[in-house]
Amino acid sequence: MTRRRWIADEFSGDRASLIGPHADHLIRVLRAEIGQEFDIATGDDLYRGRIVSITGSRVEFALGERIESAHSTNITLVLSIFKFDRMEWAIEKCTELGVAKIVPVVAQRTEKHLASAAEKRMDRWQRIARQASEQSRRVKPPQIATPIKLRDAIETLGNSRIVLAENEQQVMLRDVLPPDADIVLALGPEGGWTEAELKSFREAGWISASLGDTILRAETAAIAATAIAVSVIG
Repeated sequence: MTRRRWIADEFSGDRASLIGPHADHLIRVLRAEIGQEFDIATGDDLYRGRIVSITGSRVEFALGERIESAHSTNITLVLSIFKFDRMEWAIEKCTELGVAKIVPVVAQRTEKHLASAAEKRMDRWQRIARQASEQSRRVKPPQIATPIKLRDAIETLGNSRIVLAENEQQVMLRDVLPPDADIVLALGPEGGWTEAELKSFREAGWISASLGDTILRAETAAIAATAIAVSVIG
C-alpha cells in the first residue's frame, strides 16, 4: 500500500512536524496514531517518517530512510491575476502537472478589486499548492511569488521566455519549446493581453506563441500550456 505523503511545516535534523490546520487533518480526520509511518518531504528531500508525538495541533515525526530528492521541470508560469476561484483551480492543476514557480501578475485588464486583494490571497495559494503537491506526490511544492506588476514580470529570467497570445496565428507553443531548458510561460488575464503589453514582451525578447485556434479561458490556457511544456521537456 502506498504511504500518504506530507510536506513538513517544520524540520530540523532527524525530526519534522506538521502544525496547525495541516496537523489537524491528520489528527482528527485520518485518526493519527503514534508509530504510524508516512512519507515526509523536507525541503528538497523525502524521508520515511514515523509519528513519535501528537500534542494539540502538532504531529512530530522521526525521520528515517531518505527515499528520494526533489526534481523540477524548470517551468515558471507568469500568470495574470483573474477570478480567484478559477485562478486557484489553475494553481492546483499546474502544481499537479509539475510547474516549479508561479508568478502572479497585475496586467492592464486585471480587475482592480482582484489586483488590490491579490497579496492577501498568498497564504491560500500556498496552501493550495502544498495540498496539490502532497496529493500528486511531489517532494516540493512550487514557489508562489508575491504578486507584481507586468513590467517587472517581463524581466523574469529563463532560457526560453514565451508569451501566449490569442493573435498569434503561425507559431505554436509546442514548436518553440526547447527540451531541457528553463522555460517561462506568460499567460494573460480574462480578455487577453493588450497590444501595448504584447509590444513590451516583444521588445524584451519574448517569443509569441499560440495554443491553437480556439479561445480558452485563462485557467484552461494555463493548464494546457503547462501540460504541453511538460510533455516536451520531460
